Amino acid sequence: MSSNSRFTVAIHALAWMALVQPKRDDGVMTSEEIANSVNTNPVVIRRILGRLRESGLVVSQRGQGAGWRLARDPAAIDLAAVYDAVEDAPLFYLHAAPPNQSCPVGRGIQPVLRQTYGKAATALRAELAATSIADVLEDTLI
Repeated sequence: MSSNSRFTVAIHALAWMALVQPKRDDGVMTSEEIANSVNTNPVVIRRILGRLRESGLVVSQRGQGAGWRLARDPAAIDLAAVYDAVEDAPLFYLHAAPPNQSCPVGRGIQPVLRQTYGKAATALRAELAATSIADVLEDTLI
């Protein structure tokens, strides 16, 4: 089982962009600059920013002065939108193969877990929706 950090890297990149963008005349930042803050490869940043662009959270500029900038005010970018932009998978998975239906636990566990996972996902989405990139940046700089 593995996990990824796309969501965390996306939040970090957006918070850094929210910090730097107002200090730039054109508001444009390169993937190399963003990668330096995240301490990762610029290719990783470009892949994530591409997903964020598809969701309308950032815009890219080509040619001379190429780079990225936020498409919205940081207060208008909530973490649920960021999650939706960069994550493809559900929060929780059920068994990869159906459990043994002749076992009392195997027979009844999936409906119970579906309900529990649904409640947990709803609570998490509500929390993410209530937190903006501006909130993250503000709390980070304290």
